[in-house]
Amino acid sequence: MRDLPQISRRGFVEQALATAAVSLSALRATAAEAPKRVAKVVGPNEKLRVAVIGLNGRGSSHVGNWIDNPDADLVAVSDCDPNTQARYESRFKDMLHAPRFERDFRKLLDDDTIDIISIATPNHWHALMTVWAMQAGKDVYVEKPCSYTVEEGRIMTNHARKLGRICQMGAQSRSMPGMRDTLAFVHSGKIGEVKVAHALCYKRRQSIGLVDTPAPLPEGLDFDLWAGPSPAVVPIRERLHYDWHWDLSTGNGDLGNQNPHEIDKARWGLGKQELPKKVVSVGGRLGYIDNGNAANSQLTLFSWDDALLISEVRGLEITEDEDFGLKAGPLRVANIWWGSEGYAVSPNYLSGVAFDYEGNELGKWQGGNDQFHFANFVKGVRSRNHKDLHLDIEDGHLSSALAHLGNISWKLGETAEIGDRPSMKAGGEMAEKAVADTFASFEEHLVANKVDVKATPYAIGRELTIDPVSERSTDDEANQHFGKEYRAGYELPKA
Repeated sequence: MRDLPQISRRGFVEQALATAAVSLSALRATAAEAPKRVAKVVGPNEKLRVAVIGLNGRGSSHVGNWIDNPDADLVAVSDCDPNTQARYESRFKDMLHAPRFERDFRKLLDDDTIDIISIATPNHWHALMTVWAMQAGKDVYVEKPCSYTVEEGRIMTNHARKLGRICQMGAQSRSMPGMRDTLAFVHSGKIGEVKVAHALCYKRRQSIGLVDTPAPLPEGLDFDLWAGPSPAVVPIRERLHYDWHWDLSTGNGDLGNQNPHEIDKARWGLGKQELPKKVVSVGGRLGYIDNGNAANSQLTLFSWDDALLISEVRGLEITEDEDFGLKAGPLRVANIWWGSEGYAVSPNYLSGVAFDYEGNELGKWQGGNDQFHFANFVKGVRSRNHKDLHLDIEDGHLSSALAHLGNISWKLGETAEIGDRPSMKAGGEMAEKAVADTFASFEEHLVANKVDVKATPYAIGRELTIDPVSERSTDDEANQHFGKEYRAGYELPKA
């Protein structure tokens, strides 16, 4: 029999011993109600003990940043693929106490000496792993998007508040001094009222190929654990790792991969602390036929009563630089905030520049690296105050949910021709111009890449109306996509 998820064993051992006939399903059903561990108190001069889970992709950055953090000791790493261990041997060999490796991360949750869990797994694991870790008395740093569905982010936030845990999402720009200075300027009123933001990600993504056989599994990989809360079916594609981003059963496409960094900064600039009231998304998996099912080219509009956020992802070849007529130069992965008196542009994760509409530079800011965000998380862990975090889990939820809403709109869309546009009004002359300019540039990009919509369909998504209070849509069919079904043994405990 496969081991129970660790959280199902935690807290009700006495009850299980007293009731010998308790079934496996009953144990799983009571997991969410089990007594939770209380985290140990860490002294002001005591180092925090950290475990990193997920050693591919962003996991390398997590490992490096925790090694470099003077307030932390990296004591353990974990990945269900044991082949990842070898690539870290040279990195760990000079450490006085090399971190131990665990294939099953649940053993780390049972270790009461560990204070922090740092998560860099595929998206479908983020919420459940975070909740289990918080229930085990750990504080959590979790990669973007913090959630795989809209509902997961709110559940994560509720658990963090209920349990008094510190939980931060890993979108590092939030802590970069250059970015914080840029956003302080945006909020200062010196470019007037800011009602429009544009989050863009022009980043070439190659096709993942087209095969008709399951992905080869790395030797020794625990696939049941890799799949976790998602169906334990080996995907049809050339490789298992990384390409999960473009499979909507485990990832969220580039709208939920790279663009959460930019969506988060855009929403931050607009000062919006709730979900938008209207969402519509257009695009598709355009330009190549492969085993992916997530859009590679996608333009999404998020509308509040008094503000508009434009999110744009371009995964095809960038044939011409785009600057939207601004003085900030060519833009690839960037943000633009339009104010009534001027605009600000961030062309990367750590800098920004502002101009008035006559072209006069109003300010320029620069500086930072990933370590600032990890250090901010440590500050929150020390203070036990989630308000000290630059990107607390609730903020992470709101920004991640934008990506999920865009994907829901797109999935419920109807096929169209390049040049067809949604009917949703942006509101205000500046917003309408920004939308029209963005659509024109987006369509030119698709034409330049010779996209054939008969071979790779282009869709105009369904316009969704959202209640920001309930965080639900008025569309019952859309609401079915706000959550997910969890595999037995990997159910997400509600708070």
